[in-house]
Amino acid sequence: MYQKGEYVIYGNNGICRIEEIGVPVGTPMARSGKDYYRLVPVFGSGSIYAPLDTKVFMRPILTKVQAEALIEQIPQIPEADVEGKDIRALSEQYKGCLDSHRCEELVKLVKTVYQKEKRMMESGKKLAKTEQDFAKQAKELLHREFSLALEMPCEEVEGYILEKMEALAQ
Repeated sequence: MYQKGEYVIYGNNGICRIEEIGVPVGTPMARSGKDYYRLVPVFGSGSIYAPLDTKVFMRPILTKVQAEALIEQIPQIPEADVEGKDIRALSEQYKGCLDSHRCEELVKLVKTVYQKEKRMMESGKKLAKTEQDFAKQAKELLHREFSLALEMPCEEVEGYILEKMEALAQ
């Protein structure tokens, strides 16, 4: 069970803060007598009520130590094997990375699309917008989680990661 004040990844809603735990008074759910988490999206608005035994994916966000360790592992995280796949198969694979809600899978997606785009540009071609969109979404999810874990503004995360990569390369 999670605690009030904790940050969690909740399904496709992204990072949420647990504001309350209990029977949601004044809502239709109160009649059930069940306890719910009242979640507030950090990068959104409104509230979400999720039963404590929800089937929706839910996990705590990375700790600062876990985020730092993951950043150090980025160079070793392999790209996905995507050459020769049609856009539909790629979309399924990329969607699977997003739906896993695992930061390592998000890094893999970003690295894969970045390297593929680089190769395509060298041969005078452009990357499909669908792939760009998946990479953008994965990057956004990662940066938001790193932002909270590392206690820094979201806009500074990419620079921080690049700095760490340069230091590791030396």
